[in-house]
Amino acid sequence: MNRTILEHTTNPAAHLCGLAFCLLGRAEAVLLARGAGFDFVVIDMEHGPLGLGDLGQTAAAGIAAGIPVWGRVTGPGSGDVARVLDCGATAVVVPHVDSVADATRIARACRFSPRGARALPGPLPGLDYALIPAADLCARTEVGTQVIAMIESAEGLAEVEGIAATDGIDMLMIGSNDLADGLGLRGQLDHPRVLAAFVTIAEAARRNGCGFGVMGLPAHLLQSHALALGATAIVATNETNLIVEGGAALLARLRERQVSPETRVDASRP
Repeated sequence: MNRTILEHTTNPAAHLCGLAFCLLGRAEAVLLARGAGFDFVVIDMEHGPLGLGDLGQTAAAGIAAGIPVWGRVTGPGSGDVARVLDCGATAVVVPHVDSVADATRIARACRFSPRGARALPGPLPGLDYALIPAADLCARTEVGTQVIAMIESAEGLAEVEGIAATDGIDMLMIGSNDLADGLGLRGQLDHPRVLAAFVTIAEAARRNGCGFGVMGLPAHLLQSHALALGATAIVATNETNLIVEGGAALLARLRERQVSPETRVDASRP
């Protein structure tokens, strides 16, 4: 397990805060996130134009800058599940994990034998492309690999205990809006049934020694739906929402301070 994650998962009071990127896939984005104080970055290849090339560039920047970069793929059937790790991401985030079979599939793809069937890669960016024996490469890479299963549906909720117990799964992460939608409660994140689902997932993670993370929660629900349940990773927002919401708030403040034409002072008068 990644040392930084281990330190936080063994301390229930601690959590990591991450920033997702859906549009900005440049290396500089990682430095922006680090400068703002985020603990990790998620390159979101599920929604938007970002792809594996963007992930590779940002992961390399993250390695150099000392901030973990996670890659979110499109689902358990994605051909990029293990490639994300080969390209330098410290974690692969897999959405729509709806069954134990899905969890087993992704864990097998991401773990080297005998735990899984991950193909042996060439020199890896996370090891500075060093030419080292295959056995050492596998052992050292396993230590830093995080496999994160997103629970986002009624089906995933029903099988969450088995998903959490799957060898090779390190964390359960809730896709908040998709989970509410999957429960027939679109947009109702504050509904008691949604909170009950969060509790169920958090408890399954705890019982099985997994981390617990959340994505897509509004700020006013972070305490009840994440921190109080022992969340170890919080994806706070993505850069698109950050810019749009922050820009709208800034403009609102500026416009509140504008002087109306009726009260504006005529600077030409003595």
